[in-house]
Amino acid sequence: MNEIRILQLGDRDWNFEYIIPDNIVLDHVCSFLELPEEVYHLYFLDRTPLEEEIELLYRAVKAYSLFVTDKVVCSGKVEWLCRSRKAQCIAAEDIQRFLLQEARFYYTVPYGDKLELGDLGINRGFRGAVKWNGNCGVTLSGAFGDVMRQAVFWRYNRPVSRGQVLELWLEYRKKGNVTVSLEVIQFAAGSAEEVMDHWKFDEADLEHIIQIENKYDSGILSFSIRARGEGALQIIALHQRLSRGSHGFFLPGGERYVTSEREEIFAYFEPGDLKPPLNVYFSGYKIKQGFEGYFQMKRLGCPFLLLSEARLEGGGFYMGNGEYESLFTHVIRKYMDELGFTGEQVIFSGLSMGTYGALYYGCDFTPHALILGKPLASIGNVAAHEKYLRPAGFPTSLDVLRYHCDGMGASEVEELNKRFWDKFDGADWGRSKLIVSYMLEDDYDPDAYERLCSHLRSGGTRLYGKGIHGRHNDNTDAIVKWFISQFEQVLSEDFARRIEE
Repeated sequence: MNEIRILQLGDRDWNFEYIIPDNIVLDHVCSFLELPEEVYHLYFLDRTPLEEEIELLYRAVKAYSLFVTDKVVCSGKVEWLCRSRKAQCIAAEDIQRFLLQEARFYYTVPYGDKLELGDLGINRGFRGAVKWNGNCGVTLSGAFGDVMRQAVFWRYNRPVSRGQVLELWLEYRKKGNVTVSLEVIQFAAGSAEEVMDHWKFDEADLEHIIQIENKYDSGILSFSIRARGEGALQIIALHQRLSRGSHGFFLPGGERYVTSEREEIFAYFEPGDLKPPLNVYFSGYKIKQGFEGYFQMKRLGCPFLLLSEARLEGGGFYMGNGEYESLFTHVIRKYMDELGFTGEQVIFSGLSMGTYGALYYGCDFTPHALILGKPLASIGNVAAHEKYLRPAGFPTSLDVLRYHCDGMGASEVEELNKRFWDKFDGADWGRSKLIVSYMLEDDYDPDAYERLCSHLRSGGTRLYGKGIHGRHNDNTDAIVKWFISQFEQVLSEDFARRIEE
């Protein structure tokens, strides 16, 4: 179990008042007049901090990890500290429970992925039709029987450590009168016979995130899906993530939104110093689930919003139906409103797949600036180039094309391209800066930068570009270096901000 370090500021040492679990180290201080050498996962304020302590606390505390008791007077600069660090109030009677049950969820390193679709096995007893559709899922059509029987299973088990709490989310669709359930069996490590725990989740359970806790020694988990009835069952993905309990997703404070079709998006907002701009960063392609860009955005000191998705193999380019796309616009607007910012006080950004999200939703907000590295715009072309220009280089692009257009022909390629350019052409970019670093020999979307130039017809638009030799993934370091330098320049010149090292 991960060790959790807590710093408590107050007159009374909680080590003498509460039971401290073995995995928690609680350090008590009466004053906070210098930055600690230790890194603490949680801070508890049991008295009102002095004015000279507030700036140091702001620098030391991570957002969503600050808790204040009723002894703290939240006004003036203390209120600013609590807003900037998303402080939470904790009642005296809840402290012991929190230490025993909740503090463990503030571990350092998050993790999430999905079980490989290629590892999915079909029960030999199923006599219906089976259709594989890349990383978009597998569909079983036919009769599953009158009683619940195993329909599919994952061939390889997953390890689970003692005390670990996992979250499971089954992404599936069905037609007809099919009923499904998820079964998870925990075996002892090194054994396929000794069962340590066994869970069954019906469709009512599957409407929500499933949490399972390993209360025993380290072991392995086996996953399978059972079904009955007749119709079609599409298995899209089984997601597995380390749980934060009720304290967020991936990061403390991380948010999850889900559509009626079980598609998810994730958002993490940090208020920073509450001053403009709000930096909105879209994660790029990533098989490991979670947020990208946390340390880069946090270093800038501004409020920032990280956005991520977990469809297909490493992302579906942030497109979807109206319900899905409205989740992104809702969460961006939500935090703009919380800060009281307008579009002119927002920067959209991203790398590779993330550039598509920044450009696509930038059309809805026309931000002050878009800072992009390795832009991708004509996603239909990205898929078409998989055959000759980039053979087997990015097969996920074929999944994206089929997923969004239900086909892989020339008409679908053009349909997906048109989806972006129609929206881009309908936006007013007259008050925006587009700052783009791109690969001169890009093998994903070779003419993305040139097409952006030709489609920018709004008067007053400013475009800055830097070309770097290489294919799409040849020199990411140079792209990222220029990307960060442009962030710093915009913050300095347009918002009078200085980046502290």
